[in-house]
Amino acid sequence: MDAHGVVAEGFEPVREAFVRNFEKLGEHGAAVAVYRDGRKVVDLWGGARDVDGAEPWEHGTAQIVRSATKGVAAAVLLMLAERGELDLDAPVGHYWPEFKAHGKERALVRHVLAHRAGVPALDRPLTPAEAADPDHAARVVAAQAPAWEPGTDHGYHAQTYGWLTGELVRRVTGRSIGAWIADGIAGPLGLDLWLGLPEAQAHRVGRVGPLGTPAQDGTLRVRPKRAVAEAYADPGSLTRRAFAAITPLPDENDPAYRAAVLPASNGIATAESLARFYAALSGEVDGVRLVAPRTLEEARAEASAGPDRVLVVTTRFGLGYMLHGSASPLLGPGSFGHPGRGGSLGFADPGSGIAFGYVTNGFRTSVTADPRAQALVRAVRASLP
Repeated sequence: MDAHGVVAEGFEPVREAFVRNFEKLGEHGAAVAVYRDGRKVVDLWGGARDVDGAEPWEHGTAQIVRSATKGVAAAVLLMLAERGELDLDAPVGHYWPEFKAHGKERALVRHVLAHRAGVPALDRPLTPAEAADPDHAARVVAAQAPAWEPGTDHGYHAQTYGWLTGELVRRVTGRSIGAWIADGIAGPLGLDLWLGLPEAQAHRVGRVGPLGTPAQDGTLRVRPKRAVAEAYADPGSLTRRAFAAITPLPDENDPAYRAAVLPASNGIATAESLARFYAALSGEVDGVRLVAPRTLEEARAEASAGPDRVLVVTTRFGLGYMLHGSASPLLGPGSFGHPGRGGSLGFADPGSGIAFGYVTNGFRTSVTADPRAQALVRAVRASLP
């Protein structure tokens, strides 16, 4: 497999790990990018652009990044808060009065970002068409009774995070969160990153799908803990219901799905743009910095930690971001970011000045720590002095 692109001196281990992912871990098409101190030091791509095809991946090929979208969505709320348009300590119901139903009046905006709002699942899942209708989805989420008293516990809001954050942005700004990202984040940074894919960009996006499990090479955990496996297998569990909040599963290659605005799951980006976003979130890139240092520190301070009522493992969250830990290993203790189920990953590590983006067209069963992404993170770590 030929790895196309460039790596700066000292970051050669990343190229080696990227090639090994194809040779040992069954990668079919992917890209990885790394910034350090606002400067791009890795930009690699290879394989096929479509999981079921052979047309080569090109520089600028983009892919759906699933839950890695959540980190971009969180930045919008942080930027609005910094501008005084949104108060993170205000009740969600202050901006969205209908949300107060069934005892949710104590849910704060920061609870939404930290997965503490208490509504990770819906009593009746939404169809893909209903999920893409922001008015309908907002009504259903507002009417949902919480699974726990908001603010008292945490559990990953796999799908509902998108409708929560999206509706808050609509109520505060009158615009969709996708439009806000286009003008307030992607535009200033020159990113190939979309939440609501424009038809004119559809030709750049590869087809995604599942990958088979490669032969074990010593780096894969092939069996999840029994409690985790049982939770995903039980149709009545909070875990299964949270991930099934859209039922049936949408076709991620459907142009209508890609054009929808679902801040929890259907952002589309290149690896370079995902890394550049985190570089500008944690520092300055070509004169652009998305948030001030004080806001950044608040975002990556631990807001939730311990057993996750949905993921059934120990998780750590800041405000909209997973923090480095056993469930989602990043570069080190100060790292923050967000994986996408089955593959993609974006994060920053302010202490080392690293910002990282990885996208793939082949998804596996991992939720928070895909072996291919982890191999690349280890290679980045090995490249640092």
